[in-house]
Amino acid sequence: MKPFPGPPAHWLYGHAHEFSQDGTDLDKTVVWSQKYPYGHQVWFGPFTAYLAVYHPDYAKALLASSEPKDDVAYRFMLPWIGDGLLINSGQKWYRHRRLLTPGFHYDILKSYVQEIAESTKIMLDKWELLSTKERSVELYHHISLMTLDSILKCAFSFHSNCQLESNNSYIQAVYELGFLASERFKTFQHHYDLIYYLTPNGIRFRRACNLAHEHTDKVIHQRKEALKNEKELERIKEKKHRDFLDILLCSRDENGIGLSDEDLRAEVDTFMFEGHDTTASGISWLLYCLAQHPEHQQKCREEIQELLGGQEKFEWEFLSNMPYTTMCLKESLRLYPPLPGVSRKLSKPLIFPDGKQVPAGCLVALSIYSLHRNPNFWDDPEKFNPLRFTPENSENKHHHSYLPFSVGPRNCIGQHFAMNEMKVAAALILNRFELEVDEVNLPIKTPQIVLRSKNGIHLKIKKLEK
Repeated sequence: MKPFPGPPAHWLYGHAHEFSQDGTDLDKTVVWSQKYPYGHQVWFGPFTAYLAVYHPDYAKALLASSEPKDDVAYRFMLPWIGDGLLINSGQKWYRHRRLLTPGFHYDILKSYVQEIAESTKIMLDKWELLSTKERSVELYHHISLMTLDSILKCAFSFHSNCQLESNNSYIQAVYELGFLASERFKTFQHHYDLIYYLTPNGIRFRRACNLAHEHTDKVIHQRKEALKNEKELERIKEKKHRDFLDILLCSRDENGIGLSDEDLRAEVDTFMFEGHDTTASGISWLLYCLAQHPEHQQKCREEIQELLGGQEKFEWEFLSNMPYTTMCLKESLRLYPPLPGVSRKLSKPLIFPDGKQVPAGCLVALSIYSLHRNPNFWDDPEKFNPLRFTPENSENKHHHSYLPFSVGPRNCIGQHFAMNEMKVAAALILNRFELEVDEVNLPIKTPQIVLRSKNGIHLKIKKLEK
């Protein structure tokens, strides 16, 4: 790490004491990125170090390879999501990536739009009741349940009714697993399995994990039994809406071999984990940005109302006819990327464009949050300005200065699904409600597995007149 000097470190704690969980952690990385524009070493305790990088050229070098993702960042989720596409590497990753890619084809994503719209409308009906009673509403929880509802429909064709009856055991298990993994990351002594699984949270995590696996195994078993019937197999191949599980069960590699039961469960659980919390974060921060900037909110609303023409039915074709709303979404993803950082564990030495290098075995973490605020590539980077993403302005930016879904061979396979879901939700919300910031309850950013707010995202919502 000597070629990459960094902030002074305590002899025992390293830089751990710099991260206080008071909502300033990400702002601190921005300050560091301006002092050390390419990267610097970060120490957690005297034995664990990683290289933090911030520059687009360094990002390009790091993400061009198919190096495995950092097992430390995701290992707390490993008991639930297993060795799926998010975590696995090598030939297994290549094989799974090939088998899963058809699940995100244009024709498949097209069939999901109505499912997402249906889930969003359930949420909006709840908001109508709340808007008459509450001064402001904490939206993140509602949006997270909505995206979970959507992903259940798209992954399993499972209509859970979780937005109205969130006491369903599987819903509670999924919700709890994400929360407990985030909480575990904050407590260093809980990083050791032996200690963690003796704590109340560790016991809750194992119980929730077992419940989630039982549900996934049951659904997979029932669908596999159904597929033994040739007529049912033909019906699934021809039906209008093929869910994610259909795609996985019918996928075969060049040798005619499909995924094992263990791999099937890992991929479905990974899709559940990655597909609901990240989009919930993206939608919530977009609404917060639009509430802060009513002039942009109104431009989006006018664009959407012209598309919908006085109705609430959302069509697939609308997604490509929302240029201003899309620019606002891209700008909110710049300021508040759902995944504030990504990391890789090097299996071979990595040489950066300036000649500096790090050896195999090192951990390299790219701060997407700080990259998106680099003043050398973004004018007035803290300002919300959707016009950065007009076609002419987009042509002039560094290709690796904006990475909300990462890039390279290990980029987010579900990015088009996520963008579609965020657009559908934003359109239907703005068509029905006006949003205003609650100055008493401003969000406090916290980088957990995804970018959240410690106190939720509170907005005043007002139903629009017909």
